[in-house]
Amino acid sequence: MEIVISKAVLIAIVLAPLLGAIVAGLFGRQVGRVGAQTVTILGVALSCALSCYVLWQMLGQGAAPFNENIYTWFQVAGYELHIGFMVDRLTAMMMVVVTFVSLLVHVYSIGYMVDDPGYQRFFSYISLFTFSMLALVMANNFLQLFFGWEAVGVVSYLLIGFWFKRPTAVVANLKAFLVNRVGDFGMLLGIAGVAYWFGTLDYATVFANAGPAIGGGQVIEIIPGYAWSVATVICICLFVGAMGKSAQVPLHVWLPDSMEGPTPISALIHAATMVTAGIFMVARMSPLFELSEVALQFILFIGATTAFFTGLIGIVQNDIKRVVAYSTLSQLGYMTVALGVSAYSAAVFHLMTHAFFKALLFLGAGSVIIAMHHEQDMRRMGGLRKYMPITFITMLVGTLALVATPFFSGFYSKDTIIEAAKFGAEGMGWVGTYGYWAVLAGAFVTSFYSFRLLYMTFFGKERFREEAQGGHAHDSHAHEDHGVHEPKESPWVVTLPLVLLAIPSIAIGFLTAGPMLFGTNWSGSEQVMPFFTGAIDLLPQNDTLARVASELWHGPVAFALHGFLTPAFWLTLAGFVLATVMYWWRPELAARARSAFALPVKVLENKYWADDFWIGGLAGGSLQLGKASNAVDSKLIDGVAVNGSAGFIGLMAGVVRRLQTGRLYDYAFAMILGLIVLLAVLIHYWT
Repeated sequence: MEIVISKAVLIAIVLAPLLGAIVAGLFGRQVGRVGAQTVTILGVALSCALSCYVLWQMLGQGAAPFNENIYTWFQVAGYELHIGFMVDRLTAMMMVVVTFVSLLVHVYSIGYMVDDPGYQRFFSYISLFTFSMLALVMANNFLQLFFGWEAVGVVSYLLIGFWFKRPTAVVANLKAFLVNRVGDFGMLLGIAGVAYWFGTLDYATVFANAGPAIGGGQVIEIIPGYAWSVATVICICLFVGAMGKSAQVPLHVWLPDSMEGPTPISALIHAATMVTAGIFMVARMSPLFELSEVALQFILFIGATTAFFTGLIGIVQNDIKRVVAYSTLSQLGYMTVALGVSAYSAAVFHLMTHAFFKALLFLGAGSVIIAMHHEQDMRRMGGLRKYMPITFITMLVGTLALVATPFFSGFYSKDTIIEAAKFGAEGMGWVGTYGYWAVLAGAFVTSFYSFRLLYMTFFGKERFREEAQGGHAHDSHAHEDHGVHEPKESPWVVTLPLVLLAIPSIAIGFLTAGPMLFGTNWSGSEQVMPFFTGAIDLLPQNDTLARVASELWHGPVAFALHGFLTPAFWLTLAGFVLATVMYWWRPELAARARSAFALPVKVLENKYWADDFWIGGLAGGSLQLGKASNAVDSKLIDGVAVNGSAGFIGLMAGVVRRLQTGRLYDYAFAMILGLIVLLAVLIHYWT
């Protein structure tokens, strides 16, 4: 008998976090702190358990994908819009990742937010975010996708600005919200294009008819005389939305500043869920993106630029959370590169592994911040490994996974992307070559800033014992009292999520690379149905992962052993050695290097002046344009056209009123005067 996924189970998965958010948000005072944390954790735990059950049904029992409308939202001019779910293996995997990481963040927040007066509000927000993300990934149509897309944007605005009394937090959440509006405008244009060319927004219908509708050379003239492929226009517009959510250059500037929010938010939104929404969306839309080579090249270029150049900025950061934030930007670039070379499975696989070890690194950074009494500057840390052994070991695991150490989870996903980029580069000209070298060089950069963070935080001199007036800058989160505090390990509600995240950071890549990437069992000994069959479609000539499988995949052990021979590993090793020398053995070399490379350091510290471009250029230019428009409106349109016309008519009316006296002798005098003037003119011209 065929196993059918229950509609009631899917509804419960979505609504359980929403119910917890409503109770904690609207009745927080009545239920108190314990009630708020309990109801939200239970809601997300139920959602996580049911998501795992759905994934088990699909993998272990062979349940068919679910695609059904729950109810009709509205009907307009022949268009029917529905609320429904499309749950296949791609969706089920995302549901498990989102709910599992969210559950651990909820538990972690009990310890991290213990002294915060907005405790209930915080739990309401993160539970509401989980609901929004589930609505996004489970959608079966573009409009519901956009609803979830905007919902996560709104909740992220609330969470980044959670400490709304801090001016920096207010600026950060506005920045995130406005930059994402730029991306969302592009996505909205793409959705409008889908509605126009397909006559529907239903995923299944659009994907089934993608080739005939837009894959046959159909063109559109955006600018008169310049014809663009319809597929290219729609895909690039959709990807602009992904650039905003997944923080791709140049729409990346919001993510580092979003570290102004509480650390659990960094793990939930900016490592494991919201920033991966763009990657998920492009993978979901693979039947469309495969129809446009130009769009894929554009995606590859943007991803490669993000992977390398944002990673460089992480080298000069001193705020522990911002280093991890720029690492997130770089890794999102790797995922985007995979999308650009049609290695959608590798992009989503890296999304999954990255969610675990990056959430681990963010939560580990939060544990350090707790121990340092909310100090975030790594220059005021050092020597913490003996005080915080659990945090140190788990962050070491996260770092080894991030730098793609063979046998760790990040290796199987990240090195697969590098290999796919190498094969994909062969047919994509200079863009392909640029993409491959960017991700290869990024291996060195990632290793350097990752081990730099470890050494500055956990090794060397205990700099937190130095006087507060030592000349170092402070993050806005730091307390006013910077006296000597003896750090200690965080409580179990903080360290338990770290341990639970460290386990998949080590093992999940080893166990799942075969099924999810190459269509084999975990050991690589036999072929099985590819994990994303039916969820991801690509053209045979674009199947770069097939080449990786045929030439390099002989099981997880052989693949890892081969990894020791690749250029990526040696570049990673070089980054490790350089960081070890500069920040552990000879720390004085770091200061010399900053002096010797003052200009590049200045460029990186100013983040390529991207903020100046957005704030001073686009935002400032828009402000000046608004002021000019206001001046035109008030002075020219209102002042001259409207008020001026009214004033002129009033003036003329006043003159006419003086002539219309109503007295007979005035009219007689005017007639005689006019007759005299007429006679004078006639005599002048006739004589």
